[in-house]
Amino acid sequence: MDALNSDRVKVGSSWRALVAAIATISAVGVAIGLGIPLLSVILENRGHSATMIGLNAAVAGIASIVAAPFAAPIAARFGVVPTLLAMLLMGGLAFFGFHFFTDFWMWVVLRVFLHFALTMLFILSEYWINAAAPPERRGLVLGIYGTVLSMGFALGPWLFAQIGSVGITPFAVGFGIIVVAMLPVLFAWKESPDFHEEEHVPFAPFIWAVPTATAAVFVFGAVETGGFALFPVFGARIGYSEANAALLLTTIGLGNVLMQIPIGLLSDHVKDRRKILLACTLIGLLGMGLLPFIYYSWYLVAALLFVWGGAVAGLYTVGLAHLGSQLTGRELASANAAFVFCYAVGMLVGPQAIGIGMDMMGPSGFAVALALFFAAYALLVGSRLISRKG
Repeated sequence: MDALNSDRVKVGSSWRALVAAIATISAVGVAIGLGIPLLSVILENRGHSATMIGLNAAVAGIASIVAAPFAAPIAARFGVVPTLLAMLLMGGLAFFGFHFFTDFWMWVVLRVFLHFALTMLFILSEYWINAAAPPERRGLVLGIYGTVLSMGFALGPWLFAQIGSVGITPFAVGFGIIVVAMLPVLFAWKESPDFHEEEHVPFAPFIWAVPTATAAVFVFGAVETGGFALFPVFGARIGYSEANAALLLTTIGLGNVLMQIPIGLLSDHVKDRRKILLACTLIGLLGMGLLPFIYYSWYLVAALLFVWGGAVAGLYTVGLAHLGSQLTGRELASANAAFVFCYAVGMLVGPQAIGIGMDMMGPSGFAVALALFFAAYALLVGSRLISRKG
């Protein structure tokens, strides 16, 4: 009986930790979904080129690359929960700062602080989720995580469509959302995972341990950050209103919401997750191949992006589940840092590649640049499936 009660306590504690970590990072997702198109639209209105807008967004990748190696040591020194709270405060203040500092170079500095904080939040929250998830339900748990996070990303552009890009309001709303994200962490303070510095191992080797997983999140980072940052610019250049372009970003998020739990459940029952990753990639490639031929119809584009966004987000969910199923403890923490590091490299490369593509080829360069990422990854996964390597 004591053992049964102990198991129930552990299960309850695990689910409280999961709810706290998922709620926190998903609230941050709302702020990100609001902030990415907001900043790009403001820069576009100030007359900056797509390349410069992409460069500003790519700074996020540099900050994340710098932050990834520090996540585990800082959490080991100060604790997971105190670190999460500190990063939420830093990120909120940086977000608010975009309203008060208007010089382009200051926005670069603020991006560094904002995305350093966000990277720490994602690494530690996902470590918390993976550590607390029951092994037999890891795909489901990460599917729920992906769904709730996607709801946040979908709500962000919707908020942007409602409040616009003028004045202090969008920045105050983003700051308020990030502050609210502190509450679940405070409520689950006692459920913070143990994290001791002597357990830390270098993360770099894990970049190459499962290349199909780390390359998947690299592509996802490039596509998500570059696509979200430059889609409002793409939309404006083909004649969409600011609100309509933002609503198309929301349809991507809605596709994520509906598809992540099914994809996560499927990953719990499929022996080789690389087949799912390949399917998601081919849908991403096909979607970008179709986009230049249907953008005259807002409704056709919305339907395409709904399916496309849900499938592409599967790269992150399935890749993370695959990582968590093979590693535990200190290795999992370091592998999670490597996973987010690769996502950050994608964040660095994606906006620049898409921005340059649009400046060279016009609006069609948006789809072409994204398609190249999917094509390269499809070749990688296909070759490894044929050779039966990991």
